[in-house]
Amino acid sequence: MAEDFKIKIEFEESGSTPVLHISGEITSEADDEIMSSYSSIPDNKKSRVILNFSDTSYINSAGIATLISLITKASENSGKIEFAGLNAHFRKVMDIVGLTDFVIIHDNLKQALK
Repeated sequence: MAEDFKIKIEFEESGSTPVLHISGEITSEADDEIMSSYSSIPDNKKSRVILNFSDTSYINSAGIATLISLITKASENSGKIEFAGLNAHFRKVMDIVGLTDFVIIHDNLKQALK
């Protein structure tokens, strides 16, 4: 049985850094929710947004496309997307598809928030 996709936005470090906590599977069904969650972040907080993948269980090609769209949207508005909590497999996938050239990857959320 597939895990339910969930996304939660939290502001860490005294409200200065938005973190999107993504759990479950990132597929085409997650696209609208990821993009609308990012869009709901106030513009003055979008200069640096962290995606926390600690509880992500699966990412398919449509999920990768969603991440690319998100990185592009952030870049067009002078923002940066950073990844935290990728397991070894997801990190390798991000490297293979070239996303590591466009985002900073942190081992975990604690490191990302330093």
